Amino acid sequence: MKITIPVENNQETVCFSFGRSPYFLIHDTESNTNEFKANPAVNAEGGAGIKAAQFVLDTGAEALITMRCGQNAADVFKAAGMKIYKAISANAQENLKALSEGKLEELASFHAGFHGRA
Repeated sequence: MKITIPVENNQETVCFSFGRSPYFLIHDTESNTNEFKANPAVNAEGGAGIKAAQFVLDTGAEALITMRCGQNAADVFKAAGMKIYKAISANAQENLKALSEGKLEELASFHAGFHGRA
């Protein structure tokens, strides 16, 4: 299974903003490998969450671990059947471990999103 986490430039810290995170960590549980991909939506004028969500789906990811997620991105993930989990730590690796131990809960609330660049 492939799990995605939005991460900061240091590629270790979970980014608070899903759609505008600089990178996505893609962890493959079968090979136990990590890959980092630049977020092509980071500088989008609008719709960053939707664009980022489609990019994540295109990587083959089946689950997302994030601090929070906008409703539009969540709708894209839900339509694809992707699980969205609430991060419990700012450290990406700690969240991957917590997910493997069944300690993460599915994210239940989504914000309206931030329209336009901040």
